[in-house]
Amino acid sequence: MKLFNRSNKKTQVSPKSTPFLKWRFIVVCGFILLGFFGLIARAAYIQVLEPGRLIQEGDARSLRVQLMPSARGIISDRNGEQLAVSVPVQAVFANPVEIFKHGGLSETNRWNALADVLDLDRAKLLRRLEKNKTRRFIYLARQVSPPMANYVKKLKLPGIGLKAESRRFYPSGEVSAQLIGFTGIDGHGLDGIEKTYDGWLTGEPGRRTVRKDRYGRVVENISQQSRQPGKPLELSIDQRIQAIAYRAAKEGVMDIPATSVSIAITDVRTGEILAMVNAPSFNPNDRNDRQPYKMRNRVITDTFEPGSTVKPFVVYTALKNGVVNEHTLIKIPQSKHFRVGSKVITDVSRIEPLATVQRILQKSSNIGVSKLSLAMPVEDILDTYRKVGFDEPSGINLIGETTGHFPNRYRWSDIGRATLAYGYGISLTPIQLLHAYTTLGAYGIKRPLSILKTEKVVPGEQVLDPKIAKKILLMIESVTDKAGGGGGWRAAIPGYRVGVKTGTAKKAIAGGYGNDYFSYTVGVAPISHPRLAIVVMVNEPKGDKFYGGAVAAPILSKVLGGALQILNVPPDADTLKIDK
Repeated sequence: MKLFNRSNKKTQVSPKSTPFLKWRFIVVCGFILLGFFGLIARAAYIQVLEPGRLIQEGDARSLRVQLMPSARGIISDRNGEQLAVSVPVQAVFANPVEIFKHGGLSETNRWNALADVLDLDRAKLLRRLEKNKTRRFIYLARQVSPPMANYVKKLKLPGIGLKAESRRFYPSGEVSAQLIGFTGIDGHGLDGIEKTYDGWLTGEPGRRTVRKDRYGRVVENISQQSRQPGKPLELSIDQRIQAIAYRAAKEGVMDIPATSVSIAITDVRTGEILAMVNAPSFNPNDRNDRQPYKMRNRVITDTFEPGSTVKPFVVYTALKNGVVNEHTLIKIPQSKHFRVGSKVITDVSRIEPLATVQRILQKSSNIGVSKLSLAMPVEDILDTYRKVGFDEPSGINLIGETTGHFPNRYRWSDIGRATLAYGYGISLTPIQLLHAYTTLGAYGIKRPLSILKTEKVVPGEQVLDPKIAKKILLMIESVTDKAGGGGGWRAAIPGYRVGVKTGTAKKAIAGGYGNDYFSYTVGVAPISHPRLAIVVMVNEPKGDKFYGGAVAAPILSKVLGGALQILNVPPDADTLKIDK
């Protein structure tokens, strides 16, 4: 019996070996080498041919420029009193990505407190943050006060931060509002001096360039450029006179009453503006008080027909051309009517049958100046008007300044020549009219007016004969003589010799004239040594009194008298107190 069966040994055959394919090896190696050379080529392209764009792309994701705002220049009056300053404030911003990364808006009470302190609607604030979840920066409030900023900081809300900025503050408030103007939320001037000299007042902000990582952390300080503060600006304005003028203008609007009152004063020796006010005004520190009719600087923007205020220049032209002298008697119809063609010229006040040119100015005779105008070429009158600046800006270069209408005709009718002599057919701004009387007060030396304090007096140009100019000043002094019947006697100032000319003109409307008036008085004082020129314009006086001598002259007396005392100008006449 076989205990074991010995199996037959089978021959083991090794699997057939795969033959080596040389061509496949070469193809694989070729692809590897091709990829390797492609990488080298790409690296060379990136490093040699196009490194700038990639660096730029990288910097765009990591470099940040942080602005360090600079203070805007201070605006002050001629005595150093500050009229506009910059105060530090904060802007409150949000980073919605950071907010929703750290719990979102779950702590409702704290978010409501934030909305309340910033005077924002609670629901709107939350909706705004929800709507901008993917943004990293949005402003919530600008120019918030330091106490509000401290409160926001103490809330310790994630994603809420503070950014330093500045806000313009105007210590003089409504007194100088239209002149100084105001700035916008970004700190640039939007009106008045602030806009005119924005480039001078605006400083250069500092710049700090840093590199941040993906989490917003600063990892490298690249560079830093120091900030350059704005340059200060010193105006020619005397804030003491400005305050007196504004108070008188504001009282005039209420007491007359009138739609508006505008006043401007110059130093005739230098052409500097010492005061420029308008009422009603606005508070430039309160953005809600900025209404267009309050913001307009009417001294430089509003035009009107100057009426009788141009008569002294017509008389000057007649004296200069030898048409008359100061003793010539001019016949005035006692009917107070003078026919020119189909039109009739009328005098308001009765005057003697034979009157000198001084008497014509004193009584403001339309008939008298019309006869002077018709006795000489109209080009001579227009030439005098041009010489004193009726056809050009005043020189103060303020934003918004306009010029009136200066006639430019080839043919003139007799009635056109006559009405031109008493201020119709031509329009001016108050500052243009003041410029003319400043020239007259300087004995015919014309200088550009300046709103900036001048270091040196501009020599000016002699445009009027000084001897005749002095005669004209003496003639308009008689306008303040109550005993002599001067129509501007309410402009007289005790102790001073004052020369004025009043005027009243209907407001032009489409197709003719309406029922409203411009009433004005312009003058120079003291007559012995002229120092100040002033213009007062009352827009749309209401009630029975609307003539310039009745509504504008008293304001002129009050303001000019105060200005002369502030400047310590010595009295030049023993004038008794006048019953006004």
